[in-house]
Amino acid sequence: MKIAMIGTGYVGLVSGVCFSDFGHDVVCVDKVEDKIQRLRKGEVPIYEPGLDAVLARNTETGRLTFTSDLAEAVAGADAVFIAVGTPTRRGDGHADLTYVLAAATEIGRALTGYAVIVTKSTVPVGTNRKVAAALRAANPEAEFDVASNPEFLREGAAIDDFMKPDRVVVGVETERARAVMGDIYRPLYLRDFPVVYTDLESAEMIKYAANAFLATKISFINEIAALCERVGADVKSVAKGMGLDGRIGAKFLHAGPGYGGSCFPKDTSALARIGQEHGVPQRITETVIAVNDMTKRRMIDKVIDLCGGSVNGKTIAVLGVTFKPGTDDMRDAPSLTILPALVGSGARVRAVDPHGRKEGEALLPGVIWETDPYAAAAGADCLLILTEWNEFRALDLKRLAGTMATPRMADLRNIYGRADVEAAGFIAYDSVGRGDSLRADLMLAAAE
Repeated sequence: MKIAMIGTGYVGLVSGVCFSDFGHDVVCVDKVEDKIQRLRKGEVPIYEPGLDAVLARNTETGRLTFTSDLAEAVAGADAVFIAVGTPTRRGDGHADLTYVLAAATEIGRALTGYAVIVTKSTVPVGTNRKVAAALRAANPEAEFDVASNPEFLREGAAIDDFMKPDRVVVGVETERARAVMGDIYRPLYLRDFPVVYTDLESAEMIKYAANAFLATKISFINEIAALCERVGADVKSVAKGMGLDGRIGAKFLHAGPGYGGSCFPKDTSALARIGQEHGVPQRITETVIAVNDMTKRRMIDKVIDLCGGSVNGKTIAVLGVTFKPGTDDMRDAPSLTILPALVGSGARVRAVDPHGRKEGEALLPGVIWETDPYAAAAGADCLLILTEWNEFRALDLKRLAGTMATPRMADLRNIYGRADVEAAGFIAYDSVGRGDSLRADLMLAAAE
C-alpha cells in the first residue's frame, strides 16, 4: 500500500520507518527542507536505538522516501497519516490542534482519489470530527474516510513497541476504512498481535485514559515513597509486593523524581481539561498532576538538605538530564525543574548525559557540561543521579568519592544502596522511599 506520513517528529518518523519495514511504500513529509535533506542522507534527527538501521535499510530498497511536497505525497496514497505536534496550549492546558487542522486542510486540497485520513497524533475526543470537517471544507468533492489510530510508543523502545505491540487501536466508521487499516496492519494481525477496532471517540479516549492511568501509578508510588521515608519502610520492597499482584502489575511502580516526557504531562493536562469542559472533573488525574509537581519540588529539598541546608557556593555533579534513559528527549524532564532551582539557589551545576546535552544546553542555562561522570564529580560537593542510564549503574564509587570535595550522593533513581555507597567512602547518601539514608544518621549524630 502507499502511505503518506505527514510530520517527521518522533511519532511520524518512527511510524513511517516501521510501516516501510512492513513492505509498504511510505513517503514522509515535513515542511523543514533541511530536515528532509538530512533524512535523505540517512541522518536521523532524534536518538532512538535501532531507528537509523531500519531507516537506512528501507531507504535503500526505495520503500521509504522523504519530501517537503505534501501534495506529491498525498496523490495516490491509500492512507494519509497525520502525525504532527499537539503541544499543550498556553493558558488553559488543552491540546493545541492548530497543526492537526492545518494539515487536514492541506491534505483535503491535495486529495485526488479515495484515501483514509488517519490521525496518529494524540488528540482530544471529537478531534477526528473536526478533521473530517476541515477536509470537507477544503475539498467538498473529496472522497475519504477518517480514522483514529493513536500511538503507544515508548521512547527508547519504539521500534520494538511498533513491531511487537500490546495492541493496535483503530477507530473507524466504515467497512471500507476498516479494510484499508486492516491491510496496513496485516503483518501484525498475522502474528496474532491484537488489533482493537472501535469508534472514533473511543479510540481517542483510549490513548488519554491509558496514559493517565500509567501516570497515576507513577504518582501513587512516589507518594508512597514519601511515606516510606517517614515510617522506615523500603519503597522497592513495597513496589515488589504490590507488583506481584496480577491485578496491579510491576510496571510503572518505580519511585523517582517524577514523570516527564512528551506524553504524560501533556496528556494528563489535556484529559483534565476535557473533563472540566464537559462538566465531569477528572479528580484523580488532577491530583496526579499536582502530586507529580510536588514530587519534583521534594527532590529539590532532598538535595538541599543533603548538602547541609544550603547549596549556595556548592558544586553539584548531575548524572542524566533526559526524562528517561534511551532517548535524547528533554520535554518536561524533572531536570528542567530541579536544576534551575539549584542554580537559582547558588549552586554550580555540572551535568553529563549520553544523549541529552544537545537539547540540554539550550534548556538549562548556567549548567556546565562534562562528557565523563568522573570529570563532573571532581571537586564536587554532591553527586545527583537523575536519569538511570546504564552507563551510570556500575560506576567506580571509590573513585568518585575520592575525587569529590565532599562525597555526598542524592540517588533519585535508587540505583545504589547505602552499604555500597558508605563502603566506598561517601559520608552522606539519600535515595527515594528507602530507609537507608546516611543523612538521617549524620543529622542524629550532629544533634547528639
